Amino acid sequence: MDWQLVADSFWPLLRGGLVGTIPLALASFAIGLVLALVVALLRLSPNRMLSWIGRAYVSLIRGTPLLVQLFIIFYGLPQLGVRFDPWPAAIIAFSMNVGGYAAEVIRAAILSVPKGQWEAGWTVGMSPVRTLRRIVLPQAARVSVPPLSNTFISLVKDTSLATVILVTEMFRKAQEIAAFSNEFMVVYTEAALIYWMFCTVLATGQNAIEKRLDRYVAH
Repeated sequence: MDWQLVADSFWPLLRGGLVGTIPLALASFAIGLVLALVVALLRLSPNRMLSWIGRAYVSLIRGTPLLVQLFIIFYGLPQLGVRFDPWPAAIIAFSMNVGGYAAEVIRAAILSVPKGQWEAGWTVGMSPVRTLRRIVLPQAARVSVPPLSNTFISLVKDTSLATVILVTEMFRKAQEIAAFSNEFMVVYTEAALIYWMFCTVLATGQNAIEKRLDRYVAH
């Protein structure tokens, strides 16, 4: 084990995670949640065409590999005259992927809210949109926190795929260091441990949020 290499590469790898991996995951997750809410509402729409569009989107995203989605956006779209730099391409691909998976989480969370909550909103004169925004979504949000947190943790790991479209994040930095030092096992293991550290911190935060929400619901 080349401990000097481990020490020298730790900060570059950690920095790659802090300025590349985490911001990429946060931006993609935020945009993906907005998309997921839209798709979930389409799925719940009484309009058959809108509901079909939502189902088709979820099926397409879930039925195709994320790596293929990245390649289509970064390498495929330029043949149609649409070009994106690596970072925007990665954010678009990850956001669309999150939207497809999180949409079902949000849809299920909305359906878990008792019908009586909708009726209560209508009774006091709220419109369906206001009832959704003021009564239903806050309750659905509490239900969806655990699965959405797991989605975000998975996304942090999935960002390593962005290296194939030239995005400089932690795994890309690991590849550069490994190629220069020819110590692939050492560098990639160190990168894996840093990913594990990030995910452990996020999982701890997830548990704290869930306990807080449990106390809120209990009271």
